[in-house]
Amino acid sequence: MPNWLLPENIADVLPSEARKIEELRRLMLDNFQRYGYELVMPPMLEYLESLLNGAGADTDLRTFKLVDQLSGRTMGLRSDMTTQVARIDAHLLNRTSVTRLCYAGSVLHTRPVGLHATREPLQIGAEIYGHAGLEADAEIQELALASLALAGISAVRLDLCHVGIVRAIIADDPTARASEATLFALLKAKDVPGLRELTARFGILARSAILALPDLYGDATTLVRARAALPALPGIVSALDDLEVLVRLAGDADVTIDLADLRGYQYESGAMFALYVAGLPNAVARGGRYDHVGEAFGRARPATGFSMDLRELARLLPGAAPKSAIRAPWGTDAALRSTIVALRHAGEVVIQHLPGHENDQEEFDCDRALVLDNGNWILKKLG
Repeated sequence: MPNWLLPENIADVLPSEARKIEELRRLMLDNFQRYGYELVMPPMLEYLESLLNGAGADTDLRTFKLVDQLSGRTMGLRSDMTTQVARIDAHLLNRTSVTRLCYAGSVLHTRPVGLHATREPLQIGAEIYGHAGLEADAEIQELALASLALAGISAVRLDLCHVGIVRAIIADDPTARASEATLFALLKAKDVPGLRELTARFGILARSAILALPDLYGDATTLVRARAALPALPGIVSALDDLEVLVRLAGDADVTIDLADLRGYQYESGAMFALYVAGLPNAVARGGRYDHVGEAFGRARPATGFSMDLRELARLLPGAAPKSAIRAPWGTDAALRSTIVALRHAGEVVIQHLPGHENDQEEFDCDRALVLDNGNWILKKLG
């Protein structure tokens, strides 16, 4: 096997793509800061019990494990940063006030999450801790939509769901609770025959409500149909009320309701959302409320947030035009060197041609040259 081959679904990012990704990262982090979010940088690996605390079984399956040669303990390479940031809020910052945190960094997956997906996403996200009201959920949704707008993407569909609906349906049915993991997987796949088979052993109330969920998909009027089709249990009524508020707060966004879209249910505790754009089969961003994750670190706090993969998002964007640059000769002349320094300080890209070589790059367009004219270094436009 050639020694330059990389593992499956692992790839280098070449200059033009890397520039798109990095420019997106900077734009989004700067925008997060304008909303008052503080940047944190969790470590790439942690002891496994800390990394997976509060996370679901799907996170465990996605996590690479290794043995720490210093301590002999099992460590994991992070496959998601949400629980890491929750740990920072609960254990390190330990604030009582509302805290807004953001992050950006690579994560690793044992398996790709979709067709052609990378196993090394560049995850970026934002989280709010300490406020249980829907105002925090609305801000996170607004910030996620604003992040896509910064990338030049305006045609976005916002899908809303609420994990509390299924939890309320199965709360008083021991057989249904015992099958929770299988139930959520079938709902996520909208596998109606599988749901009919699984729920045959459930109580009549739980069975009829579960079988109604795959059809409760569509625009905001779906919430009216849901109130008619589902039992008026307090947990269901409260969840549908929350979703109605979030639909109103979404403003002009293209909103759909999908009461069976329950990805991430294992640590989500309330309203959840996903953002879809043309050109990607999977959600470009996912978020929601996860009030109980902090319990694993000794302090439960209301929490909601979102994350997205910048590498996946960058695939949708056209290649950027080469950046304007200045060509300069290599030399030791003091005036030349000081002129180059001044131009770079002014924000110009100055590329010096090394003796005997021509620069070969795609990211820069040398449309000007630094030339010596009557003893002075001047800029000359190139044809």
